[in-house]
Formats: sequence, structure tokens, C-alpha cells
Amino acid sequence: MNYITGLINLIVSLVVSTIIIYAINIVAGFAGADYSFTNGEVFVMWILMAILVNNCFKK
Repeated sequence: MNYITGLINLIVSLVVSTIIIYAINIVAGFAGADYSFTNGEVFVMWILMAILVNNCFKK
């Protein structure tokens, strides 16, 4: 049962981190900034943001 909970937390963390990254990019675009990321940069940001979101789930 712990594996299923961990898998659900992982998937939620990855989805939420994706939403956060693109939301920040869109808001920056409205402010006039033009950010373009390579695939490697997006992957590193995605993993780090997922770790941050996962740590926020823990109490």
C-alpha cells in the first residue's frame, strides 16, 4: 500500500510542477520577458520543482 501512495504522490508532484513551471513562464511572458528553455533545462527544472512540491506535501 505504501508503494501506491508513493506513486500517487510522485505523479501529483510531477503534474503540479509542470503546471507551476508553465504558469511562471506564461506570467513572465505577459510581463514582457521571453524565456526559451532547452530540453535539458526543462527536465532539470521539472525534477527540482517536483522535489520541492513533494517536500511541501510532507507534514
